[in-house]
Amino acid sequence: MNLLEYIIPFILALGLLIFIHELGHYLVARWCGVKVLRFSIGFGKPLAKWQAGRDRTEWVVAAFPLGGYVKMLDEREGTVPEPELPRSFNRQPVGRRFAIVAAGPIANFLLAIVLYWGLFSTGTEELRPRLAVLEETSIAAQAGVRDGDLVEAVNGEAVRSWNELRWALLRQVLDGREVTLRVRTLEEVEAYRRMNFAGIRIDDAEADLIARIGLRPWRPVIPPVVGQVMSGSAAARAGVESGDRFMSLAGEPVDSWMQLVERVRTLPGMTVDAEILRGGRPITLSLVPDEASDGGERIGRIGVSVAEPEGHREALFAMVRYGPIEGLAKAMVKTWDTSVLSLKMIGRMITGDVSWKNLSGPVTIADYAGQTAKLGWTHYLGFVALISISLGVLNLLPIPVLDGGHLMYYTIEIIKGGPVSERAMEIGQQVGLVALAMLMAFAFYNDITRLISG
Repeated sequence: MNLLEYIIPFILALGLLIFIHELGHYLVARWCGVKVLRFSIGFGKPLAKWQAGRDRTEWVVAAFPLGGYVKMLDEREGTVPEPELPRSFNRQPVGRRFAIVAAGPIANFLLAIVLYWGLFSTGTEELRPRLAVLEETSIAAQAGVRDGDLVEAVNGEAVRSWNELRWALLRQVLDGREVTLRVRTLEEVEAYRRMNFAGIRIDDAEADLIARIGLRPWRPVIPPVVGQVMSGSAAARAGVESGDRFMSLAGEPVDSWMQLVERVRTLPGMTVDAEILRGGRPITLSLVPDEASDGGERIGRIGVSVAEPEGHREALFAMVRYGPIEGLAKAMVKTWDTSVLSLKMIGRMITGDVSWKNLSGPVTIADYAGQTAKLGWTHYLGFVALISISLGVLNLLPIPVLDGGHLMYYTIEIIKGGPVSERAMEIGQQVGLVALAMLMAFAFYNDITRLISG
């Protein structure tokens, strides 16, 4: 694995999100007449710094990149010259202080809206929400879902892609609702499938929710013909070539690409015979699938891609595009829904209904940054939008060291007509630091566990 393929997309995403967050604080502070002394991306030793603007604000890029801050003129942090007292943050009315602090998370939400708007307006190629049933005893099978059902709506909410279907179902699972899918069968007949999600618990971040319901994306039967062979892979070492068609593997017939994949997964590190048809002539190759880990399970891989039949891609994927106005509305709704879903997940973690394994740290985020960057810029920008929402939600939590904690203090000040006591704020800071340290510890623990388990 080339670490740069993960580190660079991670740093770019994190840098953009921190910059936008702090820019929100900075712009509203300037608009309110508050003097900004420093704008820092990162903490610790400055790697680069310069001064700019009427107030000679110091702009800094620091060594530790996981965060940033905007330092404003404030009497609580040092002596302020008499002429500049009106520009001190602590001298501002509570409404202005509230706006300055809230501007950071709001900027993250606005960034997500802009990114989603751009993606929805330009269009993205998405996997169609066409279903296949995994097990006959699953919730989906009991609801009458049939292979090839194309989902058109979930509880009346239109869905046009597999990702939209996943989000819609996740929201319903969190609410424990009965779900009605409006589908169109392979015979082009409209039908309804009703599933009851009561009792389903999201207890493991590694467990795929859709699979637990008993669903997976539908795949047409594809011949086991090789498209590309990865350099240095098990298939390349065995002499497999593009255009080869697998006839059998380890003595068992292979009739489809899915069957080939499933068979290879069961043979990690084992030397097996592969019967292949090449140019109309059968040949036998000795193949040793490489060992890999999938969610802690030891599996085999040979490093080949499928030769897609004509029309196959059109059957699986669709271009999802919206007009400018509809795209903006869709972006705002998606940002809102994702924010609410994030808050529900946090609430369920606190109550124990959702496992803390769902909490991710910087290592997991870097992993997803690299993966989405490899898939293309539309996937990467969608990932950045999602993380921007998460950052906005996290900062609004009522933990004193975060923006949400300060907003909580200002809300109390508005209600009681006076500021919170210095002693109460000191205690709050200590509690907040402990709570934040625990969250970070959980996140890093989950990251390390995922690395160990693969």
